[in-house]
Amino acid sequence: MIISLYYSILLFENISESFENICCKVMDIRFIKIISVLSCASLIASCGRKDGDWDACGQVDAVKVTVSAETSGKIISLSVGEGSVIEKGTRTAVIDSVQVYLQKEELVSRRNGARTRIVDADLQLRAQNEQLKNLRTDLRRYEALLARDAGTAKQVDDIKSQISVLEGQLAAQKKTYKDGNAGVANEISTYNVQIAKAEDQLKKCRVISPISGTVLTKFAEEGEMIASGQPLYEIADMDNVFVRAYLSTSQLAGVRLGDKVRVIPDDGTSSPREYEGVLTWISEQSEFTPKNIQTKDERADLVYAVKVSVRNDGFLRLGMYAYIKL
Repeated sequence: MIISLYYSILLFENISESFENICCKVMDIRFIKIISVLSCASLIASCGRKDGDWDACGQVDAVKVTVSAETSGKIISLSVGEGSVIEKGTRTAVIDSVQVYLQKEELVSRRNGARTRIVDADLQLRAQNEQLKNLRTDLRRYEALLARDAGTAKQVDDIKSQISVLEGQLAAQKKTYKDGNAGVANEISTYNVQIAKAEDQLKKCRVISPISGTVLTKFAEEGEMIASGQPLYEIADMDNVFVRAYLSTSQLAGVRLGDKVRVIPDDGTSSPREYEGVLTWISEQSEFTPKNIQTKDERADLVYAVKVSVRNDGFLRLGMYAYIKL
């Protein structure tokens, strides 16, 4: 009797434990389902106001630029941080340039050495040219004497022969100097190209911000070795943002580029701020309505993407939902 009672108690405990496990699993499943439903509802509600006093809904975005290294090397300095406000043209990073600088100096030295090999043909042939000038003067004198029968034809012929030989020598020497100088000039030209490349590399070691804006993300740190093309940071112009929204075909018929519209950010308050926006872009091609975006006419399947530019007073944030009133 006692043994039977003992086994009955064990069986009851096992059944109770199994029942508790099943209940917990059911509760977990229900909890997950509730969370999923609430998440979806929140996403849909983020772009749907009950009063319907809007024509389109979208998200705030901005022009973003990823600034990357244009040369390889060690980052000597990187004077930006996430949230930093930078003006266009500001030097934001320096990459080690010692090796490039030394290469440039060596090329400059070689170019200077090549320049010393350029021959000044006129200077080198000054004596021969002077001799040729004297011979031609003698020729005119002997020809005058011959005309008065005071000289002989042989004297004239001898002078002419000397002039001919000297002119040939001068021509050959000039060609030699010219060819030699041409080779040196080509060598110097090659050095000039290499020096220009080195100077360009040195310039690229100084990273300059291409736009004025706010640093969104920093991808590297000082002291790291970086490869050419590797991103350093991402910057966005937060003073001039835009809302990317979608209009139906019927809405599109009533707007044009340059139209002013009202932009109302979804800040969760009963009296949100209101901004003046300008319609700056309309897509040339229709597309299906994105799942996370609502339009005025929820039945619209095909919509056109538009951009509304807004001057930011510092309140608007990237990714913030905003309503547009045409």
